[in-house]
Amino acid sequence: MRRTSNMEEDKYIVEIEQEYEKKKEEEKTVKQRVIDYIVITLASVVYAVGVSQFIDPNNLAPGGVTGVAIILNRIVPIETGTLILIINVPIIILGMWKFGVRFIISTFYAIATTSLFTNLLAPLGAATDDLLLASLAGSVLIAISMGIIFKRGATTGGTDIIIKCLRLRYPHLKTGMLFFLTDVGVVAASAFVFQDIDSALYAGIAVIVTSMVLDMVLYGRDEAKLIYVISDHSNKITDRLLAELDIGVTHLNGQGAYSRKEKQVIMCVSKKTLAPRIEEIVREEDADAFMIVTSAMEIFGEGYKSYFSEKV
Repeated sequence: MRRTSNMEEDKYIVEIEQEYEKKKEEEKTVKQRVIDYIVITLASVVYAVGVSQFIDPNNLAPGGVTGVAIILNRIVPIETGTLILIINVPIIILGMWKFGVRFIISTFYAIATTSLFTNLLAPLGAATDDLLLASLAGSVLIAISMGIIFKRGATTGGTDIIIKCLRLRYPHLKTGMLFFLTDVGVVAASAFVFQDIDSALYAGIAVIVTSMVLDMVLYGRDEAKLIYVISDHSNKITDRLLAELDIGVTHLNGQGAYSRKEKQVIMCVSKKTLAPRIEEIVREEDADAFMIVTSAMEIFGEGYKSYFSEKV
């Protein structure tokens, strides 16, 4: 009987611990959601500044729903921010079908906040009348805010959702490039509506800058050097790379096609700043080594980014 009582007591303690861990995890989730919405709010304000202070008042329509809203604003007497919200309604329904209610709640919040502050800031007028400065500043602000919102599991609506759907089917395509392709049509339409080729060209500049900055925010400057070394002194080279540079090194088994001689191939990936030092070590250990140095645009794994963290 005593043993049974102890077993029941142990089971009770385990249940209490599990309940505590569950509650702790829920609190952590709630806290994280609050932080996410605070960040989304700040990013949405930045987006609104980019549109209302730089893009919209200078007749620049750099693609997407925002560009369409700016064009329509010149045709119908509705504020740009309100048009952004209206156009997004059917797209939000698509997003709800593809990504679920939770995703759409955060996205709708981002859209509503962006639309609200776009309307509130519009009366302040343009921060600059220089079309080049307006296109550069506006596109950078928009790209940074979009990247931050994307990282928080939401979007600013519009083509963001459409592109997120495309990424599900074609994950190898980069977000910035998809935005660039979908924005070309809007920029072309703005040239006809505004009857101003200069504005359209500057809007095109804004599209390119947005694409580049967005990819940088989302993916970072991942470019690194991928190096292959074929040498008769591969062990010495490897030892120095591991000891002096503390980088990962992999040995591949190879065979000379002509000599039929077995070769040990060194493969390593490093930051661009370390590449010259690697080349120096190889030259010092084996001046006759065969070395291939190429660029690696994206690196996943320890020391770089996690594949599973890429949500966009």
